[in-house]
Amino acid sequence: MPAETGPDHTAVRTALWRALHLRADAPPHVIEDEVGLRLAGPDAPDAPDDRGWRARPDMDVEATRRTRASIVARARFVEDLVVTQAGRGVDQYLVLGAGLDTFAQRRAADAVAAGLRVFEADRAGAVAWKRRRLTELGYGVPDWLTLVPVDFEGDWWGQLTAAGFDPRRPAVVASAGVTMYLTEDAVAATFRHIARLAPGSTLVTTFLRPIEDVEADQREQLWVAQRGARASGTPFLSFYAPERMAALAREAGFRETRHVPAEELSERYFAGRTDGLRPSRGEELLVAST
Repeated sequence: MPAETGPDHTAVRTALWRALHLRADAPPHVIEDEVGLRLAGPDAPDAPDDRGWRARPDMDVEATRRTRASIVARARFVEDLVVTQAGRGVDQYLVLGAGLDTFAQRRAADAVAAGLRVFEADRAGAVAWKRRRLTELGYGVPDWLTLVPVDFEGDWWGQLTAAGFDPRRPAVVASAGVTMYLTEDAVAATFRHIARLAPGSTLVTTFLRPIEDVEADQREQLWVAQRGARASGTPFLSFYAPERMAALAREAGFRETRHVPAEELSERYFAGRTDGLRPSRGEELLVAST
């Protein structure tokens, strides 16, 4: 068994922001997810227990308002897309760099009803830790959920197929909060793998825009995040204009691409709010189809 290493600090922070949305923001909530908070627990790196996690500087309600909105919007968009595609008969969902993703725990009824197989790919130590936490908390790992330990520097695609992922069948592949940690060559290589999936497959990925493209009042938050990532040993390596991200996907072989800007997410999930909660365009999404 691989040694447990726990989730990355970024995965913990993302899970805590999803929980903070429920506790600090008025309804209607974009997504209701405190499962990630339960998973993180008091023994996880960078995740103090419930008495202390809200005192973290990166959980400041006002300073992180738009970052938090971006996090919950991207999670909701991905899940809406998965449910829509499952309704059309797609029966595989692959989460790359799964971290503390909790779709399988919160949307089990949707997955079972659609006959969906969910694959979560992550580092071996993180997978071992998550498997233990799911068991401890009573969620378990149902037979339609496969946690796949992979070496993203090695033959991770072969490891996925060995675990039962079938590239001959259509799939939804989600890569949220990952591309900024990869070189452009690594992003392009990942895109090429996914573009070779069966027709009817869909990739949904997030990307960071260059800081000069971000709203002026949000640039300091991105600078702080960038410094924190560098200090923790996981520096941001790649930023993309939407046109460049779409070009990478087309060059990899995707048939169609669509940029999902922050404005679209605002209209879809935050319309009518008066509290200023809306996503920043610092991180946006691309949807690409085979």
